Parts: sequence; C-alpha cells; structure tokens
Amino acid sequence: MKHQLFREQQLHCDVETAWKFFSSANNLSEITPDDMGFTVLTELKDDRIYEGMLIDYYVSPFWGIKMKWQTEITQVDSGKSFTDFQRKGPYKLWNHHHEFMANEDGVLMRDTINYELPMGFLGEIAHRLFVRKKLEHIFDYRFRVLSKLF
Repeated sequence: MKHQLFREQQLHCDVETAWKFFSSANNLSEITPDDMGFTVLTELKDDRIYEGMLIDYYVSPFWGIKMKWQTEITQVDSGKSFTDFQRKGPYKLWNHHHEFMANEDGVLMRDTINYELPMGFLGEIAHRLFVRKKLEHIFDYRFRVLSKLF
C-alpha cells in the first residue's frame, strides 16, 4: 500500500540560500537525527545537483541496523524543486519531492514523500507499528533544526 507524508515549513531566508542548502547532499546529516546513523558515502566534489545524479548513503533506521541507501535525482528545476528517488534501500518505493516558493516572509518549503514498504501485509503492520512514527520523528527533527538555522 502506498503512503504519503507531506510537510511544509516557512524558512526566513531567500530562495538562493534555501536552494543551496537543500540541494547539497552534504547537508543531509545536519538535518537528520543522530540515531539514524546517516552517512553520505558518495564523494561530492561540488554541491551542484543534476538529473541522473546518484548518491549513496548508510542509514540505520531501526535498531542500529546499518543499511545502504541509494537515491537518484530524477527531476531538477533549479531554485524551485527537485526530486530524489530511491534506487536501492529499505523501501519498495521512495519518491521525495522538494519544493521552494518565495513569499514575503522568505521561502515556503514543501516536502512530499510517496513511499511504500516491502513485504505486503507485514510491511503494513510495520508501518502502523513503527515506520510512520519514525518518519514523523525524522521530519519533526528537521523542522526544529531548520527553525534554528533559518
């Protein structure tokens, strides 16, 4: 079964600043809870994001179990939006769309994550018991960190 997580947050900065921060995979560790053990493995020579870009990570989403995760940047509209799609990792589907809209207070940032767990009904049980809560925890943490940064 497919699920969706939607978040939006007002950032008090300009679009260029928001874009530079969020389009750099090097900043992901800063906005991810320490208990996730999130590590970017791909050596990124610059922060330029582009369609087809592959980024490898280690992540420990549950019980300290380390997993490899690979995302591909499948869509980029510079300064406005980008999408990362899981190529390899714990989900059957992970498609994360990031949007940035300038407004009078700075930038409204939106995250829309469409995801699906593997293993059919067992994945659905896991979703109800802990996966949904874990995703909400991650994005609540990001909200707090970003409120301080921006």
